[in-house]
Amino acid sequence: MNLKDNKYAQFYLVREMMDTVEAIRKFDPEVAAPVAESAAKTGHLLLSGEGSSRIMPAKNAIRKAMTWGIDQFVHTDGAHQSCEYALDNYTVVLASNSGRTKETLMLAKQLAAAGNERRFAVTANENTPLEEACNYTYVLRCGWENAVAATKSVVEQVLFNEAIVRKLAGKSFDTAALADKVEKALTLEVPAHIVEWVKGANTIYFAGMNDGVAEELTLKTNEITRRKSDFLEGTYALHGPEEVMQDGDIVFVVEPIESEYEKYQKVFGGANVHVVAIAPKQTPFDTVVVPDAGDLQQYVDLCAGWNILVEIGVALGINLDKPSRARKVGNEM
Repeated sequence: MNLKDNKYAQFYLVREMMDTVEAIRKFDPEVAAPVAESAAKTGHLLLSGEGSSRIMPAKNAIRKAMTWGIDQFVHTDGAHQSCEYALDNYTVVLASNSGRTKETLMLAKQLAAAGNERRFAVTANENTPLEEACNYTYVLRCGWENAVAATKSVVEQVLFNEAIVRKLAGKSFDTAALADKVEKALTLEVPAHIVEWVKGANTIYFAGMNDGVAEELTLKTNEITRRKSDFLEGTYALHGPEEVMQDGDIVFVVEPIESEYEKYQKVFGGANVHVVAIAPKQTPFDTVVVPDAGDLQQYVDLCAGWNILVEIGVALGINLDKPSRARKVGNEM
């Protein structure tokens, strides 16, 4: 996709996806320092939110924290479930673009009533009910989005949570270099036959690690292409889903596990489904090759997936900005 062609540029969604490049380039990791300092003291960090405000922002951070072996315990759950937990010794990050998400506000108020003063909000708006219910608020600098499907705000939320765990791990990151690679992922050419495969599929599957990338793309598939989709975590794709896959379905595998290439071919070949990999190198499958971003690869993979979904939506003649039923704020206070 590109902004020079009106078939893409006419949509807020595409323009906001492209805004992600500068949002990454301008992001200052120090904005997350107060949360990291609090988590270092409590030893426990809960990253909560609903939908896209939690899926990749929280799960990417948890994967990094576990990989790097930081001392602090990092966890995520939605607000209703989190309300059941003993969170007295937790630093809690509550993400809501609108600052008015009912479930998130409920958790913030419960924490306040219990005397937990370590309530940190991440929103895209100033002076919101969530800001009033928390002790510290970071307002996203990427700006408000007009399209229903959240994009650039998701990436800045991911950056914020990543900055927390990187601070705890003593690691820095180069956002300028990442921005350049994300731009390439957003503008690379998607093979036409892949778009045709998706148009003919009954269900679109995404497989990948539990770091939020494949799961977030599954959600965006619903919002952007209006097609049925399913997330297959890790190697779940190799443990039974082929029983219900239909001829012509498609599976996008985000960075397929090399030792499982042969099994992927056997399982998916037997189900007569198309397989497309999103990876920084060629694989035995049809592969959308993206730039290699090291331990920041998740951002590049996500944006390549967005690019694919936009091509599909445009090919289907869909208004990318306005789904028929999905709302900008899922469950508003």
